Amino acid sequence: MRSETPILELAMAVVEPELDLAINVPLSLRLQPGECALVEAADSRELAIFADLCSGLIEPRSGEVRFLGRDWQELPDDYTAAMRGRIGRVFTSGAWVPFLGVQTNILLPLLHHTRQDRDDLRREALALAQQFGLPGLPLDRPGDLSPADLDRAALVRAFLGEPLLVLVEDQSGMSVRFSSAVFNAIAATCDRGGAVVWLARERTIRGAAFPASQHLRLSNQGLALLRAAA
Repeated sequence: MRSETPILELAMAVVEPELDLAINVPLSLRLQPGECALVEAADSRELAIFADLCSGLIEPRSGEVRFLGRDWQELPDDYTAAMRGRIGRVFTSGAWVPFLGVQTNILLPLLHHTRQDRDDLRREALALAQQFGLPGLPLDRPGDLSPADLDRAALVRAFLGEPLLVLVEDQSGMSVRFSSAVFNAIAATCDRGGAVVWLARERTIRGAAFPASQHLRLSNQGLALLRAAA
Protein backbone atom coordinates (compact mmCIF):
# COMPACT_ATOMS: atom_id res chain seq x y z
CA MET A 1 0.00 0.00 0.00
CA ARG A 2 1.38 3.39 -1.01
CA SER A 3 2.25 5.85 1.75
CA GLU A 4 -0.12 8.76 2.37
CA THR A 5 2.79 11.05 3.23
CA PRO A 6 3.12 13.66 0.46
CA ILE A 7 6.37 13.68 -1.50
CA LEU A 8 6.32 17.48 -1.51
CA GLU A 9 4.18 19.93 0.39
CA LEU A 10 4.22 23.72 0.45
CA ALA A 11 2.10 24.97 3.35
CA MET A 12 1.45 28.72 3.03
CA ALA A 13 5.11 29.30 2.14
CA VAL A 14 6.12 32.91 1.45
CA VAL A 15 9.41 33.69 -0.31
CA GLU A 16 11.73 36.49 0.80
CA PRO A 17 11.13 39.57 -1.42
CA GLU A 18 14.84 40.18 -2.10
CA LEU A 19 14.97 36.99 -4.19
CA ASP A 20 13.43 38.88 -7.15
CA LEU A 21 10.36 36.68 -7.12
CA ALA A 22 7.44 39.03 -7.76
CA ILE A 23 5.24 36.86 -5.56
CA ASN A 24 4.64 37.73 -1.92
CA VAL A 25 1.53 35.65 -1.29
CA PRO A 26 1.49 32.25 0.41
CA LEU A 27 2.15 29.27 -1.86
CA SER A 28 0.46 25.95 -1.20
CA LEU A 29 0.97 22.66 -3.03
CA ARG A 30 0.48 19.03 -2.08
CA LEU A 31 2.07 16.41 -4.31
CA GLN A 32 1.29 12.80 -3.45
CA PRO A 33 3.30 9.72 -4.47
CA GLY A 34 2.58 8.94 -8.11
CA GLU A 35 1.67 12.50 -9.11
CA CYS A 36 3.15 14.77 -11.77
CA ALA A 37 2.56 18.52 -11.49
CA LEU A 38 3.00 20.91 -14.40
CA VAL A 39 3.76 24.43 -13.13
CA GLU A 40 3.82 27.39 -15.52
CA ALA A 41 5.21 30.87 -14.89
CA ALA A 42 5.98 33.91 -17.00
CA ASP A 43 9.67 33.95 -16.17
CA SER A 44 12.27 31.18 -15.94
CA ARG A 45 13.88 32.99 -12.97
CA GLU A 46 10.67 32.51 -10.99
CA LEU A 47 10.65 28.81 -11.85
CA ALA A 48 14.26 28.39 -10.70
CA ILE A 49 13.50 30.10 -7.37
CA PHE A 50 10.44 27.91 -6.96
CA ALA A 51 12.57 24.80 -7.58
CA ASP A 52 15.11 26.06 -4.99
CA LEU A 53 12.25 26.53 -2.52
CA CYS A 54 10.96 22.98 -3.12
CA SER A 55 14.41 21.47 -2.60
CA GLY A 56 15.18 23.40 0.58
CA LEU A 57 17.91 25.57 -0.91
CA ILE A 58 16.11 28.74 0.17
CA GLU A 59 14.02 29.13 3.31
CA PRO A 60 10.54 30.62 3.24
CA ARG A 61 9.99 33.81 5.21
CA SER A 62 6.93 32.13 6.69
CA GLY A 63 5.08 28.88 6.23
CA GLU A 64 6.66 25.49 5.62
CA VAL A 65 8.13 23.41 2.80
CA ARG A 66 8.15 19.68 3.52
CA PHE A 67 9.86 16.88 1.62
CA LEU A 68 8.74 13.35 2.58
CA GLY A 69 6.90 14.90 5.51
CA ARG A 70 9.95 16.68 6.94
CA ASP A 71 10.22 20.46 7.15
CA TRP A 72 13.48 21.51 5.47
CA GLN A 73 14.07 24.19 8.12
CA GLU A 74 13.99 21.68 10.98
CA LEU A 75 16.62 19.33 9.53
CA PRO A 76 20.37 19.45 10.28
CA ASP A 77 22.66 20.23 7.37
CA ASP A 78 24.00 16.71 6.94
CA TYR A 79 20.45 15.34 6.81
CA THR A 80 19.30 17.90 4.24
CA ALA A 81 22.23 16.92 2.00
CA ALA A 82 21.19 13.28 2.20
CA MET A 83 17.56 14.19 1.48
CA ARG A 84 18.58 16.18 -1.60
CA GLY A 85 20.30 13.03 -2.81
CA ARG A 86 16.77 11.73 -3.38
CA ILE A 87 15.87 14.67 -5.63
CA GLY A 88 16.76 14.81 -9.32
CA ARG A 89 16.81 18.16 -11.10
CA VAL A 90 17.22 19.65 -14.55
CA PHE A 91 18.55 23.21 -14.24
CA THR A 92 17.75 25.96 -16.74
CA SER A 93 21.29 27.21 -16.16
CA GLY A 94 22.71 23.78 -16.96
CA ALA A 95 24.67 23.59 -13.70
CA TRP A 96 27.48 21.69 -15.40
CA VAL A 97 31.03 21.70 -14.01
CA PRO A 98 32.79 22.91 -17.17
CA PHE A 99 36.18 21.25 -16.64
CA LEU A 100 34.70 17.77 -16.00
CA GLY A 101 33.37 15.38 -18.62
CA VAL A 102 29.59 15.06 -18.92
CA GLN A 103 29.73 11.44 -17.71
CA THR A 104 31.43 12.57 -14.51
CA ASN A 105 28.93 15.42 -14.14
CA ILE A 106 26.09 12.89 -14.39
CA LEU A 107 27.51 10.39 -11.92
CA LEU A 108 29.12 12.71 -9.38
CA PRO A 109 26.01 13.82 -7.41
CA LEU A 110 24.91 10.26 -6.72
CA LEU A 111 28.42 8.98 -6.04
CA HIS A 112 28.43 11.52 -3.21
CA HIS A 113 24.96 10.68 -1.85
CA THR A 114 24.40 6.95 -2.42
CA ARG A 115 25.93 3.64 -1.45
CA GLN A 116 24.91 2.13 -4.78
CA ASP A 117 27.74 0.30 -6.52
CA ARG A 118 29.60 2.55 -8.97
CA ASP A 119 29.39 0.03 -11.83
CA ASP A 120 25.66 -0.49 -11.28
CA LEU A 121 25.15 3.26 -11.30
CA ARG A 122 27.10 3.59 -14.53
CA ARG A 123 25.04 0.82 -16.16
CA GLU A 124 21.82 2.55 -15.10
CA ALA A 125 23.11 5.87 -16.48
CA LEU A 126 24.02 4.21 -19.77
CA ALA A 127 20.54 2.70 -20.09
CA LEU A 128 18.95 6.11 -19.42
CA ALA A 129 21.29 7.79 -21.91
CA GLN A 130 20.22 5.36 -24.62
CA GLN A 131 16.57 5.77 -23.61
CA PHE A 132 16.87 9.53 -24.15
CA GLY A 133 18.60 9.14 -27.51
CA LEU A 134 22.30 9.29 -26.69
CA PRO A 135 24.59 6.57 -28.06
CA GLY A 136 26.30 6.33 -24.67
CA LEU A 137 27.50 8.41 -21.73
CA PRO A 138 29.30 11.43 -23.20
CA LEU A 139 32.93 11.76 -22.18
CA ASP A 140 33.19 15.25 -23.70
CA ARG A 141 33.12 18.37 -21.59
CA PRO A 142 29.77 20.20 -21.49
CA GLY A 143 30.99 22.97 -23.80
CA ASP A 144 31.77 20.43 -26.51
CA LEU A 145 28.29 18.92 -26.68
CA SER A 146 25.38 20.20 -28.76
CA PRO A 147 22.51 21.84 -26.84
CA ALA A 148 20.23 18.92 -27.75
CA ASP A 149 22.67 16.34 -26.36
CA LEU A 150 23.14 18.42 -23.20
CA ASP A 151 19.34 18.40 -22.75
CA ARG A 152 19.39 14.62 -22.96
CA ALA A 153 22.33 14.37 -20.56
CA ALA A 154 20.54 16.65 -18.08
CA LEU A 155 17.54 14.32 -18.10
CA VAL A 156 19.83 11.34 -17.48
CA ARG A 157 21.33 13.09 -14.45
CA ALA A 158 17.88 14.05 -13.11
CA PHE A 159 16.27 10.60 -13.39
CA LEU A 160 19.35 8.60 -12.37
CA GLY A 161 19.22 6.63 -9.12
CA GLU A 162 15.41 6.34 -8.92
CA PRO A 163 14.84 9.71 -7.21
CA LEU A 164 11.65 10.22 -5.21
CA LEU A 165 11.22 13.74 -6.58
CA VAL A 166 12.30 15.08 -9.98
CA LEU A 167 12.26 18.84 -10.66
CA VAL A 168 12.60 19.76 -14.34
CA GLU A 169 13.21 23.40 -15.26
CA ASP A 170 11.99 23.28 -18.84
CA GLN A 171 13.58 25.26 -21.64
CA SER A 172 11.66 26.39 -24.72
CA GLY A 173 14.24 24.73 -26.95
CA MET A 174 14.29 21.40 -25.12
CA SER A 175 14.09 19.03 -28.07
CA VAL A 176 13.13 15.92 -26.10
CA ARG A 177 10.40 17.55 -23.99
CA PHE A 178 7.43 15.67 -25.47
CA SER A 179 9.20 12.45 -26.45
CA SER A 180 7.97 9.04 -25.41
CA ALA A 181 11.29 8.61 -23.55
CA VAL A 182 10.46 11.56 -21.27
CA PHE A 183 6.91 10.35 -20.69
CA ASN A 184 8.22 6.86 -19.90
CA ALA A 185 10.71 8.28 -17.37
CA ILE A 186 7.94 10.30 -15.70
CA ALA A 187 5.69 7.22 -15.62
CA ALA A 188 8.46 5.06 -14.13
CA THR A 189 9.09 7.62 -11.38
CA CYS A 190 5.40 7.88 -10.55
CA ASP A 191 4.83 4.11 -10.73
CA ARG A 192 7.43 3.45 -8.03
CA GLY A 193 5.84 6.05 -5.74
CA GLY A 194 7.87 9.12 -6.65
CA ALA A 195 6.66 12.44 -8.02
CA VAL A 196 7.64 14.90 -10.75
CA VAL A 197 7.34 18.70 -10.98
CA TRP A 198 7.76 20.02 -14.52
CA LEU A 199 8.39 23.78 -14.53
CA ALA A 200 7.74 25.57 -17.81
CA ARG A 201 7.44 29.05 -19.24
CA GLU A 202 3.83 29.99 -19.98
CA ARG A 203 2.53 29.13 -23.47
CA THR A 204 5.50 26.91 -24.31
CA ILE A 205 3.48 23.75 -23.78
CA ARG A 206 -0.08 24.83 -24.51
CA GLY A 207 -2.02 22.15 -26.31
CA ALA A 208 0.56 19.46 -25.63
CA ALA A 209 -0.59 16.16 -24.17
CA PHE A 210 1.50 16.33 -21.02
CA PRO A 211 0.95 13.59 -18.41
CA ALA A 212 0.19 15.87 -15.45
CA SER A 213 -2.19 15.15 -12.61
CA GLN A 214 -2.09 18.83 -11.62
CA HIS A 215 -1.62 21.83 -13.93
CA LEU A 216 -0.86 25.07 -12.09
CA ARG A 217 0.21 28.63 -12.81
CA LEU A 218 2.71 30.48 -10.61
CA SER A 219 2.05 34.23 -10.60
CA ASN A 220 1.68 37.18 -8.24
CA GLN A 221 -1.64 35.62 -7.28
CA GLY A 222 0.19 32.55 -5.96
CA LEU A 223 -0.24 29.02 -7.26
CA ALA A 224 -3.50 28.69 -9.16
CA LEU A 225 -4.84 25.31 -10.21
CA LEU A 226 -5.64 25.33 -13.92
CA ARG A 227 -6.54 21.70 -14.24
CA ALA A 228 -6.60 18.57 -12.10
CA ALA A 229 -6.76 15.02 -13.37
CA ALA A 230 -10.26 13.63 -13.71
